[in-house]
Amino acid sequence: QVQLVESGGGLVQAGGSLRLSCAASGRTFSSGAMAWFRQAPGKEREFVVGISYRTGGSTLHADSVKGRFTISRDNAKNTVYLQMNSLKPEDTAVYYCAARVRVTPQPLDYQPDYDYWGQGTQVTVSS
Repeated sequence: QVQLVESGGGLVQAGGSLRLSCAASGRTFSSGAMAWFRQAPGKEREFVVGISYRTGGSTLHADSVKGRFTISRDNAKNTVYLQMNSLKPEDTAVYYCAARVRVTPQPLDYQPDYDYWGQGTQVTVSS
């Protein structure tokens, strides 16, 4: 059974930092892109940041998080990370990890491109 399990969410003050992790099990995703999406209350789920298949591969960021959020992956651990700095109240959302099975040389921001999703982890930023 394939699972993506996010961890690291929580409550933080504006300006603070959090690091999210997403550990995959049941199969390897070393050939496919991985990404983080988020869904704020009353809003649709949106793309945050994605990374291509390689450890240290190319990345793609939503404009709202450029310069503040960094995605990385460790294919040996089948894990992707999201380092979030300079957090703002508008970053409050449930954050989801997504993984694609097929070979992906470029990061992707389109939700249907992803095959597996985690259950999400809550990030709350207080002002």
